[in-house]
Amino acid sequence: MLPQRALQQFLNTHKIAVYAGAIVITLFVVIAAVRFGSVGLSFPTVFFVLFQEGLNIPLGKELDPGHVQIILHIRLPRVLLALFVGACLAVAGAAFQGLLRNPLADPYTLGVSSGAALGAVAVLFFQLAFFGAWTLPLVAMGCGFLTLVAVLYFTKLLSPSLQNETVVLAGIIASAFLGAGLSLMIAMSQDELRQVINWLMGSVAMRGWAHIGLLLPLFVGGFTLLFFCRNELNAFMYGEETAQHLGVHVVQKKYIVLIAATILTGSAVAVSGTIGFVGLVVPHMCRTLFGSDYSHLLPLAAIVGGSFLVVCDMAARVVVSPAELPIGVVTALIGAPTFAWMLYRSQRAKRRDQVT
Repeated sequence: MLPQRALQQFLNTHKIAVYAGAIVITLFVVIAAVRFGSVGLSFPTVFFVLFQEGLNIPLGKELDPGHVQIILHIRLPRVLLALFVGACLAVAGAAFQGLLRNPLADPYTLGVSSGAALGAVAVLFFQLAFFGAWTLPLVAMGCGFLTLVAVLYFTKLLSPSLQNETVVLAGIIASAFLGAGLSLMIAMSQDELRQVINWLMGSVAMRGWAHIGLLLPLFVGGFTLLFFCRNELNAFMYGEETAQHLGVHVVQKKYIVLIAATILTGSAVAVSGTIGFVGLVVPHMCRTLFGSDYSHLLPLAAIVGGSFLVVCDMAARVVVSPAELPIGVVTALIGAPTFAWMLYRSQRAKRRDQVT
């Protein structure tokens, strides 16, 4: 408990240092992720390519065109995409947890990721293109939002107080049902089978700058909406009734938070497939280390979530090299035990409260 309190005290008195440290660590993680891969590159090579060719700063260094191609057109867009996907999922998870007052809530356990995945696979399977390149993210976000509304409505029928375990149980039921729909589409697909399965397991491989251009405005929009609601999210931690007494327009703000979190989830799923547990592990870690004030929790979750997924992607590329693991496998190996530990701790605290 002492390190946690010390860190929270440090954040309160040295905010700039905490943010600067988090950003420096993130930059180091990004450069290391660009450095490591099937083709070995040195840190000086990465440095000169990024600054001389990427930022057009003349350093007078003669560079191998193959290294420039690998760094600027293969690894850097992949690493940046992982950074933004991780930030999207972590911020969405923090928002869901604050709104529902449930530390076990995240886009994956609530079924939002599965709903978005079903919508995205339907677009791929039926080759839909109503809105051009925006069809996939828009359909994914719409299906994710409809899934969330269905989960919360079903939970209200079972438990008007939206009990934590009931929300998660309803999310798991929705995920299982939507998973059956995904399995049906996979069974009906032929040549695209392997591609669809790999996509569902989550990956940022073979993605380019176009995917970043698609995700970035949605991340900025979703994050900005949530950041404007940071005070309301702080109020929601004490319950909707208390938030209303504090002057929060509960219904309006609740829908804004749900829509913003679904935008972040749906856009991340649209470009990377289903990557679970980032929205569960990262907000919990940030809350434990830095406290629950959403003024800091949201930006820190974005920075830490981005770094976390870049590290997971690097591990997915390096551990079984030259083959590659789906990034969803790596996050599940970390997230599933964390989820089990949090569930155990929640039940133990409830039993302790009943005894006292």
